Amino acid sequence: MIFNAFERMVALRYLRARREEGFVSVIAGFSLAGIALGVATLIIVMSVMNGFRAELLDRILGLNGHMGVYSLTNQPLSDFDRIATEIKKLDGVTRVIPTVEGQVLVSGNKVAAGAIVRGVRESDIRARKIIADNIRAGTLDNFTGKSSVIIGTRMARKFGVGPGDTVRLVSPQSNATAFGSVPRSKTYRIAALFEVGMFEYDSGFVFMPLEAAQIYFQSKDAVTNIEVFLDNPDRVDSIRVEILRAAGLPLRLVDWQQANASFFNAIKVERNVMFLILTLIILVAAFNIISGMIMMVKDKGRDIAILRTMGATRGMVMRIFLLAGASVGIIGTAAGFALGVAFAGNIETIRQWIQGLTGAELFAAEIYFLSQLPSVVQTSDVVSVVGMSLGLSFLATLYPAWRAARLDPVEALRYE
Repeated sequence: MIFNAFERMVALRYLRARREEGFVSVIAGFSLAGIALGVATLIIVMSVMNGFRAELLDRILGLNGHMGVYSLTNQPLSDFDRIATEIKKLDGVTRVIPTVEGQVLVSGNKVAAGAIVRGVRESDIRARKIIADNIRAGTLDNFTGKSSVIIGTRMARKFGVGPGDTVRLVSPQSNATAFGSVPRSKTYRIAALFEVGMFEYDSGFVFMPLEAAQIYFQSKDAVTNIEVFLDNPDRVDSIRVEILRAAGLPLRLVDWQQANASFFNAIKVERNVMFLILTLIILVAAFNIISGMIMMVKDKGRDIAILRTMGATRGMVMRIFLLAGASVGIIGTAAGFALGVAFAGNIETIRQWIQGLTGAELFAAEIYFLSQLPSVVQTSDVVSVVGMSLGLSFLATLYPAWRAARLDPVEALRYE
């Protein structure tokens, strides 16, 4: 072993300082607590950032598809069924959904708000699990005809409506009449309410049958775009040429990376910045280890000199203080690891408990987009945090241990 029994015994004895040396022990305790809190905080923050990205990616891709197919002139696609059939034959393509999309003003019970309408077939809405598996009221069996829609739960609460009630949709595209241009308006009955857990979608999206959307947006026998779902979202670049070749037409393709580039880049930058900032906590704790160890070396000068005169080599003295200082970092890192993983794994439960205790809303969906606080603990992040903490703790002990090994026993005992 690197450290023999004698070195381990002396190092442990130095960490358990006597009453008159209590200040050194207090500094070591604060260093240990600082490292533990730093490691735990880093693990928790990295896990929450990973959870945010995973949840947002899952909801955005589950609702929007991995790639959108549009015409080059932004005109409706009239030959959409043939194009969809050809794209569906490609390897890696799991679903192809023709969609009519447009913006409207939703009004009901003297309340109005903007929303995005998407017209899809009933079979396609049932295949979209993020919607079909999250119906909170009503049923998709009523998602038929030309006058039914499904809306999000937050939009329903805003308007004070539910399944069976009606809302009015007003399109910015107007109809020409004998009395001038009149905004297109129609009343629809609510078939069901969905909740995907993302505020933007639960409060601002309306789904209606494809035929009803074609009539409302005056795009008969045509769609605005075709949504393509892949078995692997990262394949969008490699399959782009195949889709264009299968369609046989010059089309414009927009993948999820292009549509949400700024959003996910912002999350990545914020994650990296938070990692660098919170690393300073561990760095400060490492400086505390240095100061505590230097004080210990100064306080133990006579003991070091006696050890040297009894035959202890400089290497033994250096290893004793290396072990004493590194023990603080190892114990602190282990405690921070356990605390961080436990906290990150139960963060939503802890949030609910604190929220119930204080009565304050700690995670508003209107601000953070999600209704629950997500957390995903990644092994690579935990390993990097633990490795960095152990590395800094070891480096912090090198100089004090070197000072202890270089101490001249004659000078240390001259005035004793």
